Amino acid sequence: MADPVLGRFALICDCDGVLIDSEAVAARMLVHELEARWPGTAVEAVVLPLLGLRIERVLRDTATQLGKPLDAADIDAIRRSVEAAAIEAPAVDGIELALAQVPLIKGCASNSFRPYVEAVLARTGLKRFFGERLFCADAVANPKPAPDVYLAAARGFGLAPGACLVVEDSVTGVSAAAAAGMAVLGFIGGGHASDAQIDRLHAAGARHVFDDMRQLPDLVAQWTLSATAAAP
Repeated sequence: MADPVLGRFALICDCDGVLIDSEAVAARMLVHELEARWPGTAVEAVVLPLLGLRIERVLRDTATQLGKPLDAADIDAIRRSVEAAAIEAPAVDGIELALAQVPLIKGCASNSFRPYVEAVLARTGLKRFFGERLFCADAVANPKPAPDVYLAAARGFGLAPGACLVVEDSVTGVSAAAAAGMAVLGFIGGGHASDAQIDRLHAAGARHVFDDMRQLPDLVAQWTLSATAAAP
């Protein structure tokens, strides 16, 4: 018999960098496309700290910081190139087994647009864990770091934000989930991760930072126990 307590809580995962190991692929493509347009410009150091923001925002902010031109046609072309590369990225190591072991209802909240998220989850076989519970940047007024996608997810579940646990890999995403009033786990096991992220994710609001998806079921179980104890 299903535990009725588990229906009171939800697990929400970011897509890129948590479910799909695509952030390193996206970063390489962003840098490649910009260096092709701005030869001799040191692009990578500006792009990498912006990962997690919408691609359009990364491109606009990079152009502003470097004082370089980038028109709407360039931005659209680069976005399509990045998504085409990222959609071929593999699932994060261990994520399928971890999700199978977590008994909570699950959703995905992404700064990418829904067609991309649907395609990449279908290709990797992860869609079965989420069904139609996909909350994406093209369905809300403001992308992360605003809390909109996470608040939309809570409404979709019919749960209070405090009943949702989030897994995020970026400061942008952790900030969004924390602003929504949700507990956040920071993940640094993707191909783009570095030890330097640990302090940044904690500072943004992550309650715990981990680097191996095999740890996720136990972390979710611990949070569920503490949330259950704290519930009225």
